[in-house]
Amino acid sequence: MKRLIALLTALFTTLLSWSQPSQLIVQGSTGKLFLEHVVSAKENWYSIGRTYNISPKEIAPFNRLTLKSPLEVGQSVKIPLTKENFAQNTNKSSGESLVPVYHIIQEKEWMYHISTTYNKVPIDKLEKWNNINKDQAKAGMQLIVGYLKVKTSQSALATLSSERNTAFVQPAAKDPAKTTASTNVVKEEVATEKKSPTVHQESPITGSSVSVQENNNASLNTYSINHAGGFFVGDFNGNSRSATGQAGTFKSTSGWHDGKYYALMNNVAVGTIIKVTSVSTSKSIYAKVLGQLPDMKESMGLAIRISNSAAAELGTGEGKFPVDIKY
Repeated sequence: MKRLIALLTALFTTLLSWSQPSQLIVQGSTGKLFLEHVVSAKENWYSIGRTYNISPKEIAPFNRLTLKSPLEVGQSVKIPLTKENFAQNTNKSSGESLVPVYHIIQEKEWMYHISTTYNKVPIDKLEKWNNINKDQAKAGMQLIVGYLKVKTSQSALATLSSERNTAFVQPAAKDPAKTTASTNVVKEEVATEKKSPTVHQESPITGSSVSVQENNNASLNTYSINHAGGFFVGDFNGNSRSATGQAGTFKSTSGWHDGKYYALMNNVAVGTIIKVTSVSTSKSIYAKVLGQLPDMKESMGLAIRISNSAAAELGTGEGKFPVDIKY
């Protein structure tokens, strides 16, 4: 009986993990911090509450909804971060796991401003959690600004708690041409998928210390979207340089509703808007480069990784596929 219970618990956790983002990007400001969750099949207010360790009675009104409001697949739900499920220390109770929550550093944003935005968390804590000093903070980097506290036995996100020990080593760039292209800078609600015969959630791209999950089953992408190339189409002004090769994907909560597609590509400056065209479908999307491909074996043979929402518009699925790139 114990084995059966353990098996069912593991299966339940795995099923939940399929739809959950592993890169938790915090939004809002002090007093109104929140995460964004995209509803998947068979989820409800209560299962989402268990995932993020917060009562659905707090989630619904935070979204100006009620518990009687039906949830739809693909719907975006804001998850409030409160004193019950958000910690800015590394203390945890028995049965709890701490999942890092990240902030994306903006242009001309200093550590002091970040500290003020997130409950005045001490700057020395930010430096310690991210293994950097304040002078190394660069636009595009993602900093741990706290931890989501979840019940280990109830939340699929609990499997991400170990990332706290392998997060960011972000040294200052030595080559000015690569200042914004460090592999440790690349994450915007994004994560890659580990090589596995089963679908699993992605791990944040933090550098060579993290394992990348590879998904070679093109049928896993069950979504079909069309944003006419995406949000960044009007910002594309390149055509002078091009490349071809194999593309991989990473999961992101961005792009499904707003068409904001992102990419990882070597030797291209962060912020560059690129045009990616699928060789097999002839469809194109426009994506913003977040940084370089992580320096690890899973990146071998890839010219680029794009968010899975971008792959959905291309109609390629989430496996590897040939693309033409212009920038």
